[in-house]
Amino acid sequence: MAEAHQAVAFSFSITHEGWNVNYDREVLNLVWDSGVRSWKKRIARLKSGVRNGVYPAHLESLWVLMGLVTLFHYINKRIPYDLVNTFMAFMPSNSHFWQLLMCNLVALIYWITACLTMRYTLKLLLMYKGWMYESRGSGSRVSLSTKLWAVLVKVFKKWNNPGLYSFQSSLPRLPLPSVKDTMSRYLRSVRPLLDDETYEKVKSEADEFEKGIGKKLQRYLLLKSWWSTNYVSDWWEEYVYLRGRSPLMVNSNFYGIDAIFAHPTKNQAARAASVCHLLLQFRRQVDRQELEPIMVQGLVPLCSWQYERIFNTVRVPGVEGDKIVHYKDSNHIVVIHKGCYYKMIIYHKGRLLKPCELQHQFEHILSNKATPLHGEEFLAALTAWDRTKWANAREKYFAKGINKVSLFLVESAAFVISLDDEPYEFDIAQPEKLDQFGRKMMHGKGTDRWFDKSFTVCVASNGRIGFNSEHTWADAPVMSHIWEGIIVDENEPTRADAPIMGHLWEHCIFDDVNYGYDENGKTHGKPEILPPTPTRLQWDFHSEQLLKTIDEAYDDAQKVLNDVDLRIFVHDAYGKGFMKTCRISPDAYIQMALQLAYYRDYGKFSLTYEASMTRLFREGRTETVRPCTIESSAWVRAMEDKTSNATERVRLLNEACKRHQIGYQDAMCGRGIDRHLFCLYVVSKYLEVDSPFLKEILSEPWRLSTSQTPHGQTPKMDLKKNPHCISAGGGFGPVSEDGYGVSYIIAGEDLLFFHISSQKSCKVTDSERFAQQIGKALSDIKVLFEQYKLEQKKEVYQNGSAD
Repeated sequence: MAEAHQAVAFSFSITHEGWNVNYDREVLNLVWDSGVRSWKKRIARLKSGVRNGVYPAHLESLWVLMGLVTLFHYINKRIPYDLVNTFMAFMPSNSHFWQLLMCNLVALIYWITACLTMRYTLKLLLMYKGWMYESRGSGSRVSLSTKLWAVLVKVFKKWNNPGLYSFQSSLPRLPLPSVKDTMSRYLRSVRPLLDDETYEKVKSEADEFEKGIGKKLQRYLLLKSWWSTNYVSDWWEEYVYLRGRSPLMVNSNFYGIDAIFAHPTKNQAARAASVCHLLLQFRRQVDRQELEPIMVQGLVPLCSWQYERIFNTVRVPGVEGDKIVHYKDSNHIVVIHKGCYYKMIIYHKGRLLKPCELQHQFEHILSNKATPLHGEEFLAALTAWDRTKWANAREKYFAKGINKVSLFLVESAAFVISLDDEPYEFDIAQPEKLDQFGRKMMHGKGTDRWFDKSFTVCVASNGRIGFNSEHTWADAPVMSHIWEGIIVDENEPTRADAPIMGHLWEHCIFDDVNYGYDENGKTHGKPEILPPTPTRLQWDFHSEQLLKTIDEAYDDAQKVLNDVDLRIFVHDAYGKGFMKTCRISPDAYIQMALQLAYYRDYGKFSLTYEASMTRLFREGRTETVRPCTIESSAWVRAMEDKTSNATERVRLLNEACKRHQIGYQDAMCGRGIDRHLFCLYVVSKYLEVDSPFLKEILSEPWRLSTSQTPHGQTPKMDLKKNPHCISAGGGFGPVSEDGYGVSYIIAGEDLLFFHISSQKSCKVTDSERFAQQIGKALSDIKVLFEQYKLEQKKEVYQNGSAD
């Protein structure tokens, strides 16, 4: 095998004739090129780190300041505090050397002081969140304080072009709410779910917790909020993700699918090559920190911490808890095809292979007639297994020998690509095809995605693509950012005058690479070199016990995936365009439709989860919005009350949407409920203090778990220019055994996608039935506003006639 060949690439021996040196020039060249590339990356990281460390100041300003201080010193102009002459009094002589040295030292002191002042001023500005609660749009009034704040932030932003991590040290810490405020918000959120007697009981327990053990737990949590960068994120990653023992497939990992109205090529190898190259270019931009951070309204930066672990990352199973392992670099990817695993080198002499050269490698794999070893075809089922069982199997069968080497190559790869041997299809007249598309991305066969990797790119035999992503290392918006860039750049012709630097997805040309496909569906260009041939990974499956273990994992994976009931509902009757005419936030509009649909489907209200981000703060991840509120339940009941008129229903809907918007804003600004309660519970466990109140809260099932797929996070995604680049988004499995997982994307002015998942074994849920309820709810809301407008016109006409 290749690894064994490299192991003896250099050797020497002593004979009676003298020294005898044996070496393989080709392998040593590979080692040399790898080292050069590694050092280039280190230098690039160092330069970017210095640049980001002094942001928003310019590094060039230091040299200017040194020149000015030196000039003023030699023309006898005193600078503030006359530090140069003060320091010279302690020097051994008055020579030019010491004078220049002191001038540079003083300039450095002034410069560092200015940098810190600017950084903390920017941090104070970013702590302001009043802008979040002010209405936006035509006719809205913005306060004077917000206008002044916006001007100051713009000044800092224009002072220096930010890199990916430039704002990290200036982002504020996630604030810790008071126990009193959290209890107040919690009680309000559960009021529509409880009868009067139960509510009074919960209210009494909350009051007892707030005045009792809650104070002690809060004090410890306050210390953590002062000491740590983010008081939630490390515990959230550890206890919600890494300590979870359930299979990652369906239960944790999420998926995304292709732009369904665009099909740039049906050539599987060409599509895989183009996507692979774009991903590797994105990795380079992240490593060099050349991406600009995503800005809310083009003004407020989001935390970019999660981008660090996109590539070369794997979740390694453990007996009690897993761990995330991130490799600094990787010069290969791993390709899965028909149950066989291949290592594919992506660099040649320090240069990233071009798409046409990568295509040659993929074609070699596709044309390979190799058959998987007994056990190899189902090997990836281990990553879809119970985490403790997988950890034990890994330690027993993959801790030494060729299994250890091959497993390391899979886990250290930049990412994994699965070349599927069947097509992914979409037909608006046959919705079941899109459902199958989603199922292939969510779980595939249970054996053709390496669920432990940060993400697996899936390429169909007809050239369509999708991905399956592990959830621990980051949240969906990061993968959505990458994905929408791939979709646009592949489907938009490249421009010869596109800029080379700047945001990755703001241009289509990298290193003179022309993306897109020719008339035959192949990548553009001709290979300059014969790329390295992909090598088959070697495994040792001689152990009968290992084969039984893999078969057991496969059987368990089949039980999980066969229980998934997935329905991708395409709503094309109307979309964001109509919602905006109702002067309601599209997200709130859809959440109210989901509340109405769930009430009709289940017969009562339920605790509802909606994911919100907290990336306005350093190392922020997510917070929970609770869309089921007192106001939303009042509106739903009015919709089911035949005696209620359109005017009353619209009034209640507006109130429900306003309350939802406030809840969403509170969550984004660190005033949520659930992360605070979660951390208080973790503190109680560390202190070995029993809190039945917290235990009961955290055990409440989220029967309706929802999330909006981010769309158009960068200016590159312009659906007016590229309407065919509409993505159908992605989804996830149900959180509760008797509940629904609903992911939705507002794909356009007249198009919505809902990814609805549930368990077939549950008798009270049905994804198809719930999809119909969502469609009916959306239709009823539209009819409601049409009736309301008619009533308003009638009222105006009657008032006019009376006058």
